[in-house]
Amino acid sequence: MRSAAARKEEGTANVREEVVLVNHKDEVVGVEEKLATHVRGALHRAFSIFIFSSTGNLLLQRRTTTKYHSGGLWSNTCCGHPRMGESTEAASRRRLYEEMGFDCEVRKVFEFIYYAELGGGLFEHEYDHVLVGQFDGVPIPSRDEVDDWKWVDPTKLRAEMRQNPQIFTYWFRVAFDPLWRLIQ
Repeated sequence: MRSAAARKEEGTANVREEVVLVNHKDEVVGVEEKLATHVRGALHRAFSIFIFSSTGNLLLQRRTTTKYHSGGLWSNTCCGHPRMGESTEAASRRRLYEEMGFDCEVRKVFEFIYYAELGGGLFEHEYDHVLVGQFDGVPIPSRDEVDDWKWVDPTKLRAEMRQNPQIFTYWFRVAFDPLWRLIQ
């Protein structure tokens, strides 16, 4: 039986993915096809979700190796891009369900801008909204999005990120330290 997340993705598989282009104040300046934006390195709106259990562990995902960038790397619980006219909170909950197969309340804790060369002629240049939430269940991740997942103690994770930064996505490494300061 296919997961709810997989069934949800089937309905959007043929939709052209666009991202919202923004300026450094997060004001909309246009839309563009997602891959073209990553080739050009244009600044666009994004979000990164960090889901914690009631015991303080963080839910990580390992991106599927078939992703066109950062495949096979460990990352925060979920990330994505709002659609034009879609709030960041609504988009984050949509993607959380599509990628990880569950929904929960989230709240924005900070935002940042970053630029990174990803290899293969691709670049990330995102105005990233960081959201946190709490969930104590078992995720049902989409096989098209996630190869693996695990709950981790943030203190142990921080040590692992210092020892093996290459196994984590760029944006996750950038967002984790400011988040760490907030949760201490």
